[in-house]
Amino acid sequence: MTGPDLAIDPVLRFTDVGLSYGNRTLWSGLNLDIAPGEFVAVLGPNGSGKTSLLRAILGQTTLTSGSITADGSVGYVPQQHAEDSDTMMLRGRDLVGFGVDGSRWGIGLRGMSHRRAAVDAALEQVGAARFADRPLGLLSGGEQQRLRIAQALTRDPAVLLCDEPLASLDLASQQVVVDLLDARRRRDRTAVLFVTHELNPVLPFVDRVLYLAGGSFRIGPVEDVMNTQTLTELYGSPVEVLRIGGRLVVIGGEDDHHCVTHPYPGDALGTDAGFVVAGEDL
Repeated sequence: MTGPDLAIDPVLRFTDVGLSYGNRTLWSGLNLDIAPGEFVAVLGPNGSGKTSLLRAILGQTTLTSGSITADGSVGYVPQQHAEDSDTMMLRGRDLVGFGVDGSRWGIGLRGMSHRRAAVDAALEQVGAARFADRPLGLLSGGEQQRLRIAQALTRDPAVLLCDEPLASLDLASQQVVVDLLDARRRRDRTAVLFVTHELNPVLPFVDRVLYLAGGSFRIGPVEDVMNTQTLTELYGSPVEVLRIGGRLVVIGGEDDHHCVTHPYPGDALGTDAGFVVAGEDL
């Protein structure tokens, strides 16, 4: 894994960015340049502002201070979740086509030809052509998530925003999704901003980590952020970071920033022990 070339003009720039809700500050003074092809993992407990960060980039949330600028188009990949019954009757290619259509009405014959070509190209990129004409309700979670990535690729984005795209997927499907995103960024220099609760599935691909917690943040390579000293400072309470079998395991004392009231399956210690495993819940 090679680090990003920060001398290149960034595809996404945060300038003194801050976001607050009433008296509660999620983060402030955030300055960050994301380079073409860079893979940035966004970590933090529930309520730290990870999804709000993506919404701010998309213009769906108004910043309290600062600005965010993108050089090129931005694609969005949501997490896998249950769809309503009407959506589940859609063919896969119809879902992908929404990425081309946007808010336009009356595409016309010439537009239909462009639409079909863009959808087919995106389906090929993610290896989904073979099931693109089947209803979403008959597809696995991993297959549906491939289609959501394809939808995001239809406009050839310079940046992909991924909001916990591995949630509810089995390990094999998680690996497929991560490999697809990594292939795209290596082939087309598309930057990836990847919100996740679990760093380990993407650990081999991450260039930098943006860790949000307690109204503050840390930015840097994995080894500079995911260590005992840095996370203890960020949380303001003792946190221990271990490497076990090539995986990062973070154990921290229970406090307001650790979302132990909503543990994820697989928490090794659970809430009764007064600790959380941040590899699952942070």
